[in-house]
Amino acid sequence: MKKLLLVLTLVLAGCSTGTDAVVRGTEFDFVAPDGKLEITYTGADRKKLGEMTGESLMEPGKQIKLSDYAGKVVVLNIWGAWCGPCRAEAPELQKLYDANKDAGLQVLGIDVRDDIRSQPEDFMRNYKLTYPSIYDPGGRSLLTLKGYPRNAVPSTIILDRQHRVAAVHLIATLATDLDPMVKDLLAEKG
Repeated sequence: MKKLLLVLTLVLAGCSTGTDAVVRGTEFDFVAPDGKLEITYTGADRKKLGEMTGESLMEPGKQIKLSDYAGKVVVLNIWGAWCGPCRAEAPELQKLYDANKDAGLQVLGIDVRDDIRSQPEDFMRNYKLTYPSIYDPGGRSLLTLKGYPRNAVPSTIILDRQHRVAAVHLIATLATDLDPMVKDLLAEKG
């Protein structure tokens, strides 16, 4: 019993030092300082997002991986066909993608909480969205987003060319909201 208490004490002390891998590591671990809904990361504050993968919404059986877009600035958008604000946001993301894809931008949607696949497929067709989306009704692809609020739909995560998190928007966005940062990231060498 004494050994068990000693081990538990050491484990708990090790987790509370503030020098563990989560604090000093290189992987993204989401925290919303002061409850902010729009967060920008610069320099050393940018942390790499782990591999994200899932089945293509429009091409069943095909896997989409974040690493498929190596060297590109990626705008990840978490959405659902059931989400009202997503209806206004989707055409804006398409506009952003169309204006910047030749410069190295990739928009990647992650469709969540849509149990009937035909609904988000119809959403993509109705809004004439040409960027890919992962079909993920259970939200498994989001596990790499440590600490990220999975109920924040829509939300958008902007990654630099090294797939480090440059910004998080926990609210619906317009192309004009994202365009300045996207242009800055596209201009970065990397």
